[in-house]
Amino acid sequence: MPFHSLIGSHSYRFDDLRTLLAKATPARSGDYLAGIGAASNEERVAAQWALAEVPLAHFLQEAVIPYEEDEVTRLILDSHDREAFAPVAHFTVGELRNWLLASADSAALAALRPGLTPEMAAAVSKLMRVQDLISVARKCRVTTAFRNRIGLPGRFSTRLQPNHPTDDVAGIAASIIDGLLYGSGDAVIGINPASDNVQAVIRLNHLLEDVIRRFSIPTQGCVLTHVSTTLEAIARGAPVDLCFQSIAGTQAANTGFGIDLALLREAQQATAALGRGTLGNNVMYFETGQGSALSAGAHHGVDQQTLEARAYAVARAFEPLLVNTVVGFIGPEYLYDGKQIARAALEDHFCGKLLGLPMGCDICYTNHAEADQDDMDALLTQFAVAGGSFIMGVPGADDIMLNYQSTSFHDALYIREVLGLRPAPEFERWLLEQGIFDDSGRLVTGESPPPALAAQLKLTGGTA
Repeated sequence: MPFHSLIGSHSYRFDDLRTLLAKATPARSGDYLAGIGAASNEERVAAQWALAEVPLAHFLQEAVIPYEEDEVTRLILDSHDREAFAPVAHFTVGELRNWLLASADSAALAALRPGLTPEMAAAVSKLMRVQDLISVARKCRVTTAFRNRIGLPGRFSTRLQPNHPTDDVAGIAASIIDGLLYGSGDAVIGINPASDNVQAVIRLNHLLEDVIRRFSIPTQGCVLTHVSTTLEAIARGAPVDLCFQSIAGTQAANTGFGIDLALLREAQQATAALGRGTLGNNVMYFETGQGSALSAGAHHGVDQQTLEARAYAVARAFEPLLVNTVVGFIGPEYLYDGKQIARAALEDHFCGKLLGLPMGCDICYTNHAEADQDDMDALLTQFAVAGGSFIMGVPGADDIMLNYQSTSFHDALYIREVLGLRPAPEFERWLLEQGIFDDSGRLVTGESPPPALAAQLKLTGGTA
């Protein structure tokens, strides 16, 4: 079905919904690389005007990737809740935007989640300014639990990311202790292993188990290896808290990752069966990023932001503890500079929260992108104001294994202080007990480790 828009005396035609969504997307290098971005700002505005008039019900009739060809499309349409959709079924995309900004409260947004498709969420985000994305996302409340609770109001969590280029246990342990002493790690202590070797992954899982149990830390660990490796580790008795996997918004891209929905379901069930959570059993950790389907040649001519939203349909089917958009990691071919990275991060957070996901963000860039740490500081502040659930805590903000720039332990301290945010409540109590934080939620500074933690370190010879 074609869509039309008139700007001045110039008439624009968009042949189908897929084309309209692509042309309406704010400028980004990945869509130009794919040859589907708007040719001019005028064409982009024309597409946005046309998109605003599209009825939401149309998204249930025209799939951007055919139902017969793609299991993600089948998941989206087969799981759509028409009863939840009913209150907005008569809206156009533009009317949905107005309702989200002016009328919707947290309860209404929660009730709407199963009635929205990712394409609807992506479409409305394309009509929004940055402040609109922040205002609506801030109203969306999503809470998950394992050994603590993530996403509560007034809370802001961190993933402690102690990566090491050779998976050296002493180096990883030192980074973990460093992060804990800065109050990092309540979302997860998550290691990207240098190797997917099963024995190495099992060893790292035991390291995380040892640290968490020895210091009685109310958090969870995760080794971010391929889901099939995690399943093998579980079969060999490894103490797995969370199962990780990178996911994308098309079946073909997920095939490139070596996964499908059935494998993810098997992994979720195997991890949940271990029963290691104390407050909840959200056991999956997913990472995504705009451009992943395009980089795999699996984008079907769909713009990268819409495909990112479709990845969230995959994620929400498995009730994850954490979902993390690794926004600038793929590189400037997909998000060219700090402005594009920031816009993409806020779109991702908005769409994910609108669809009911516990959204974090790896506020990051590669060294060949047109971005710097000032850009990341600005995005960090915007993301936290928008109600983001968690960020990364990387020693010095420089990941020496993955070779990219992210956020540091100090960045989390900054954002918690300026916005009056605190860690997950269970983790905060532990920080108080250890003498790491004081009663006001501020870091206790001094020349040596806090007494309680120092005593435990002494028992272990100064290491974990």
